[in-house]
Amino acid sequence: MSVRPRPGEHVPSLTAQVARASNPSGTTAMWVRDRLDGLWRDEDFRAWYPRDDRPGLSPAQLATVSVLQFLYNLSDRQAAEAVRCRIDFKYALALPLDNPGFHHSVLSDFRDRLAEGDRAGLLLDLALERLRDAGLVKERGRQRTDSTHILAAVRDLTRRELVTEAMRAALEELARTAPQVLAELVIEEWGERYGRPVRLGKNPTHPKTRINRTGADAHLLLMHLHQRRPASRPGPQVKALREVFVQNYLIDERDRIRWRTPEGGGLPPSGTTIVSPYDLQARYSRRGHATRWKGYLTHITETCDGDGINVITDVATTEATGSDAHALPGIHHRLTRRRLLPAEHLIDSGYTTLVHQEHAAREHQVALVGPVGVNPTRQHRDQGGFSRDDFLIDFERRQVTCPQGQTSRSWYGPYPTSSPQAAPLIVVKFTKSQCGPCPARTRCTGSRAASRSVGFPLKDLLDLQRRTRAEQDSPSRRRIYAVRSGIEGTINEFAHGHEMRRCRYRGLDKTHVQHVLTAIAVNIERLCDQLPPEAPRPPRPPTTFQTYLDQQGIPRSRSWRSVGGCSPSFSRSPTESSSLPVVTT
Repeated sequence: MSVRPRPGEHVPSLTAQVARASNPSGTTAMWVRDRLDGLWRDEDFRAWYPRDDRPGLSPAQLATVSVLQFLYNLSDRQAAEAVRCRIDFKYALALPLDNPGFHHSVLSDFRDRLAEGDRAGLLLDLALERLRDAGLVKERGRQRTDSTHILAAVRDLTRRELVTEAMRAALEELARTAPQVLAELVIEEWGERYGRPVRLGKNPTHPKTRINRTGADAHLLLMHLHQRRPASRPGPQVKALREVFVQNYLIDERDRIRWRTPEGGGLPPSGTTIVSPYDLQARYSRRGHATRWKGYLTHITETCDGDGINVITDVATTEATGSDAHALPGIHHRLTRRRLLPAEHLIDSGYTTLVHQEHAAREHQVALVGPVGVNPTRQHRDQGGFSRDDFLIDFERRQVTCPQGQTSRSWYGPYPTSSPQAAPLIVVKFTKSQCGPCPARTRCTGSRAASRSVGFPLKDLLDLQRRTRAEQDSPSRRRIYAVRSGIEGTINEFAHGHEMRRCRYRGLDKTHVQHVLTAIAVNIERLCDQLPPEAPRPPRPPTTFQTYLDQQGIPRSRSWRSVGGCSPSFSRSPTESSSLPVVTT
């Protein structure tokens, strides 16, 4: 399928006439055409399609339908039906009234194309470019970021169910792709064991028998496929079975298959454990004591200047086991590409590290506004202890002086840390002969060696850390950071208003496509509801009790905003105002 750009795309006159007559106030779909003249052009997708194939459907129209699908929470069939039947959809796509639309499977094919590489991010780039050209979003403002958990589109399986379902999925794949392999191997009992999806529960009957039998079947199948390696290539489900088998079984020195336990053989870490044979990238993770899930993480970034509509500028989908700090450099890189970098970026403590603060200020001129962790050492927690800030650090002479006047004897580092987000650490040590006879030793160290070690980052990072800790408690910084809490409402809008909490599709790439299309839909919905600059904000209608007070001639406070405000005849005199309590909201 190749792209054939449509010259002079305009809404047919009859389509526009019927759409205006049936929707005098317009709809969100019509706003896309009227305000933005469409979000995309076919030329934007030319590199995604071959040039020498048969003509295909317009990718710009498919992208618009995909966004409207997530805007109205439609399935593929419902979205295709809306293109055939809804006037505002035809208006948004510039289609004539007699256009029959397309088959719903085309939308799935288009999403598969979006999932390749970074095409979903490029789609968001194009949409934000249209919004920026229309003056609806600007650079060097204030933005905020937060993350939330996403549930994968898989069942919650126990370990017993997982290995059984992985075996069944592998047999289904082989029956579809290599039936001749199964003809050489299938045992009669396998039809009863793996003929339908597994439902064992947490307390199945004869659990050890089921475990040993499934492990023996999986080992037999994998060994048979290994022997036939030149004749058959394993598919994704067979590869999943192999990984699930290794993670849940072990073969001892007597070639016996044994079930892994924490005491016998050990279990793999959650960051590498497969939770479903149908979604190999979903992982189990938890945050705090309450939030535990199997799926992914998504990071949402939006503007929050306060003088306009908040626009989603970036959405990132990552593995559930990844930390928030890993996602921040990628967010800044994409915002740089879109020319939408903020001057201030409001984030929580999960994103804030010294390395990121220094890098964002140096490379992007972005000030990260977020809480920096306090000194976690025991000496800092004890009010009378000597913390690191009580030591005098001389970087030029590579010496540290303690509060009692002793000078360090050794200087090590900087040592690279295991995480690239952590700052390199310098460690200095005082000897036992210095700390042993010190009268303030108990305030400095509780080590049996009676010596003190002090760790700190490089000079630039140390100055940045001290400056940030001093500024974050100031009233002005607290007022700025208070704006970050609004991102919680945006996450609630995504999760409950657009059903983003649960994945529609399986796999990290397709889940990211879902999140990008949802972000574009949220932007359109927000901007469509924006009032014209000259239109005043509609007043709050009076409540039933306020209407009753007006009907009875009982005065009420002016702080109760209602249509038209308080009636002048009901306003209090200065004497009344001083004698009656003032009600405020």
